[in-house]
Amino acid sequence: MTNDVTSRSDHPHPKWRRLFVRAQSGCTESLGTLLEDHRTYLGLIARVRLEQDLQSKCSPSDVVQETFVRAHQFFDDFAGASQPEFTAWLRKILASQIATQIRHYSTRRRDVHLERRIDLDLKQSSLLLNGMLADAGASPSRSAEDLEQTVLLADALTSLPGDYREVIVLRHLQGYRFAEIAEKMNRSVDTVKAIWRRAIGQLRDQFSDEAM
Repeated sequence: MTNDVTSRSDHPHPKWRRLFVRAQSGCTESLGTLLEDHRTYLGLIARVRLEQDLQSKCSPSDVVQETFVRAHQFFDDFAGASQPEFTAWLRKILASQIATQIRHYSTRRRDVHLERRIDLDLKQSSLLLNGMLADAGASPSRSAEDLEQTVLLADALTSLPGDYREVIVLRHLQGYRFAEIAEKMNRSVDTVKAIWRRAIGQLRDQFSDEAM
């Protein structure tokens, strides 16, 4: 598996750079740390795509774990030098694993463009997640210390109460209207809107404290 992301001139944070250099030197522990930093992010965008095609037939955690196995196997093929490139490379591996699962459980075995479309879908989910930064009170152009802001924001989401997190995912990543979310969660529209406002407020506080 090769990296086809155009090289960037951005300078990675020293911590990420140290881990990356050690991983390139064969340190599996450093590579493992880099991968673990992406676990929540990859699981979040995988969930959206898997629910669209497979519902409960395959869990995001299983697909992410297989992505990590492949990343260990093919890390020597990674040609990038920045954290955004590494994240994009992992997304491509994730897309490949999701395509494998879809082909296994569905009739789309001969869809030669499936992996490409999934990769684009995952990128779109990542962009939608990044777009939440405005609601979270942060500027999307402001660089985070260790990881892309989207990765950090995904981590911040995990600390929210379950119903807060669910509203955020349904609203921002899956594009449901408040009325549709209310029906899914068996709540009133006003209650869902109130949960969303509180969720955004907590996310703003946590993201500002942890990522900025």
